[in-house]
Amino acid sequence: MPTYRLDLAYDGARFHGYAKQPDVRTVQGDLESALAPHTGRAETFVAARTDKGVHATEQVVSFTCDDLDADQVLWSLNRQLAPEIAARHLTRVPDDFHARYSATGRAYRYRISGSTLHDPLSAGTTYTYQESLDVDAMNEAVLPLVGAHDFAAFCRRQEGRTTERLVFWAYWRRTDEIVELSIGANAFCHQMVRSIVGVCLEVGRGRISPQAVLQILASSERHRLAGAAPAHGLVLVAVAFDYEPLPRPSWVPVIPE
Repeated sequence: MPTYRLDLAYDGARFHGYAKQPDVRTVQGDLESALAPHTGRAETFVAARTDKGVHATEQVVSFTCDDLDADQVLWSLNRQLAPEIAARHLTRVPDDFHARYSATGRAYRYRISGSTLHDPLSAGTTYTYQESLDVDAMNEAVLPLVGAHDFAAFCRRQEGRTTERLVFWAYWRRTDEIVELSIGANAFCHQMVRSIVGVCLEVGRGRISPQAVLQILASSERHRLAGAAPAHGLVLVAVAFDYEPLPRPSWVPVIPE
């Protein structure tokens, strides 16, 4: 049967993550229900299993089924899934394509607002944190995370799964009242980005030194973290494949090796 690639965006606020779970609403559950009339309940595979409350502007799903009319299926999906999920593109791909195993990279952003009053129109995707943050210190903290490391200290362990990851870049910037992290890697383990953000907040407000982050990484001890940042500030923004490089934001500097 043919293999298809589906590109999605979604607001994760009302979902218990991407992956199907019994008795709760998930992105995969809604998507597969909407696809069922066209695919005969084909199972979907996803590039990044986002957690409860995490959003995506670029998520990639794959599945196999009989021949589809892509335009008709896209129209049907968007009628059923709006406004929280948008089906952006549906294309037939080579039979060996797999959204998870063919992916070579993922990128996320995390946005923090330092405004004294939250913005109702962006509050669902931005964490309002009303303390002064030293962005230079936060960048000093994340620089040692770039490269291949065991991120056990920043991940919720899952039995039988490695916590070794290759981080391509990690960089903070300030734009007016918004402080934003861009981070790209070959893959991320459970709560890794939110844990990195959480420790960077401690650095940014002067509770710990930037050098302490490298010590935490080397310890492989998650209990040394202050906790993960809230899910709603996190957005999956890109997925890469061999034929489609991971886009690096223009404002992220290239650090010489």
